Amino acid sequence: MNLAGAQLTENELMRLTVSNIAQATSLPALIQEHGRWCCQRCGDRKPVQLPDGRFYCSACVSLGCLTNRDLLYRFEQPHRPVGDGLLTWHGTLTPAQQKASTALQTSVTAGADHLIWAVTGAGKTEMLFPTISQMVQQGKRVAIVSPRIDVIRELAPRLRTAFATTPIAVRYGGHFDQTDSDLVLATVHQLLRFHRAFDLIVVDEVDAFPMAGTPMLHRAVQGARRGPVVYLTATPDRPLKAAMRKGLMVSRLFRRFHGHPLPVPAIRLMNFKKLPSQLPPAIVKWVRDVVATGRSCLLFVPKISWAPQIAALVQRNGLRVAGVASTDRLRAEKITAFRQRQIQVLVTTTILERGVTVSKCAVGVVAAADRAFTASALVQIAGRAGRAADSADDPVVFFTDRYTLALLAAKRQIVMMNGR
Repeated sequence: MNLAGAQLTENELMRLTVSNIAQATSLPALIQEHGRWCCQRCGDRKPVQLPDGRFYCSACVSLGCLTNRDLLYRFEQPHRPVGDGLLTWHGTLTPAQQKASTALQTSVTAGADHLIWAVTGAGKTEMLFPTISQMVQQGKRVAIVSPRIDVIRELAPRLRTAFATTPIAVRYGGHFDQTDSDLVLATVHQLLRFHRAFDLIVVDEVDAFPMAGTPMLHRAVQGARRGPVVYLTATPDRPLKAAMRKGLMVSRLFRRFHGHPLPVPAIRLMNFKKLPSQLPPAIVKWVRDVVATGRSCLLFVPKISWAPQIAALVQRNGLRVAGVASTDRLRAEKITAFRQRQIQVLVTTTILERGVTVSKCAVGVVAAADRAFTASALVQIAGRAGRAADSADDPVVFFTDRYTLALLAAKRQIVMMNGR
């Protein structure tokens, strides 16, 4: 296994097919700076003291516990190119996509960061292909990362089709692919296992949870880069907008690849006092009606515990229904069944607000006024609909018992993007 650029613990090395660490540079996992402990893997400065006197980093403990008595091993030898980078994607970019793709290549060639601000379904991934191909053909390393596992699972088959002759390493929690490759697809957390390793990092859904509001994950990107970073999002947050004002290059696409406008959500007021034990009949009727048109249906709920309950209520109407949430061990299997139309209605939380593309899919949000549904989340959720040219008018409905600023802001943003 080629470990160039890797940053690993001794336990991680023991689990990999590597026994010789002579080529690695060892360093203390935690060091003291100005009287404070600092983690050299994630940069956190708030370690926790154990009863035996050791200090450990609680910020990145999900990747394995690091204490001030442990070592990190960095493999700083030159990278050995793997993969030809030839593009085997046979699609074509629209004029707007081509303009953004060319601008991106110009920024990356100049070593500058770049933001692609594009509506959901604009074809952001396809716009990356020429730049990725160019970098890999030059023997450089590219990482495409996202905060969400579901986004990585969605992208993996698309990238393997687009770069059929280039090995692709896919890594996320519970799945550590040891494939040697110049093209790595991973969750952002996995970047903590690299140090100055990538000539280009693409961060898809940069504003998504848990990256939003988690400085450690932004430090992970900075620590793993040795070249430019490209950010992709439909809903840039305040830090990104501030970076734009300071000169961050940006490409804007407010039309989907098929040219149709985004579905504008309808807001329907109703009583929710008996949720989740009872579902308002109007919602059940709406679900039945959209399924009768040959569409699938994503039904979003604000709480994990609601997903199985609401799914059971909808299932009583003779529909093929499943509930899924972040805690579901069968999550990947259920999403696959939904894509294959084996499941007609998928009841889910905001875990699927991004990264799932299903053609002919209606979207409903139950209790849309709940705090779980921020304006950006509602924009992303609405973006699950209308992604196919032959079903660009898929319905989107926010079911709510009251108006909120988030609801109104989300609808206003979608209308604004349609008008651009």
